[in-house]
Amino acid sequence: MLAVIESNGDGYKARFERRLTHPAEQAWTYLTDNEHLKQWFPELQVKDLHLGGIIRFDMQDGTFEELRIVGFKESSVLEYTWGEDRVRFELYPKAYGSRLVLVETMAQVTLHTPKDLAGWHVCLDVIEALMDGRTIESRKDNWEKWFGEYRTLVETRV
Repeated sequence: MLAVIESNGDGYKARFERRLTHPAEQAWTYLTDNEHLKQWFPELQVKDLHLGGIIRFDMQDGTFEELRIVGFKESSVLEYTWGEDRVRFELYPKAYGSRLVLVETMAQVTLHTPKDLAGWHVCLDVIEALMDGRTIESRKDNWEKWFGEYRTLVETRV
């Protein structure tokens, strides 16, 4: 269930994959609708949902970073810049519901990378739990568990 991390020549890719028992359209709302988005990533807000559009990241200090949408296909692909990196969500309809793929393309791996990977892992857990009508007791505890796993993974793969 850990992300798969691979070198791609120009940097690294971390690929997360989840089998969801919910339709792709429902998962799409959690990625693109601000009311749903704030339930799992309150610092993000979609401003213009289209290719070339903007997602805002609240830096929690009164400033915002603009993330440019560089890949978009309604109900199936959302990709945006994140500093030097990119974050791409892909949704695939399946008989059991849908498959959600998150690919983070990273220019480099740093000491902060395991923290980010653990964060994305927990975000995906939260999206799934929200769609299932469940709650996650402690996101912080989950993050700490996954941070240890990703720190080991990054040390052995990179």
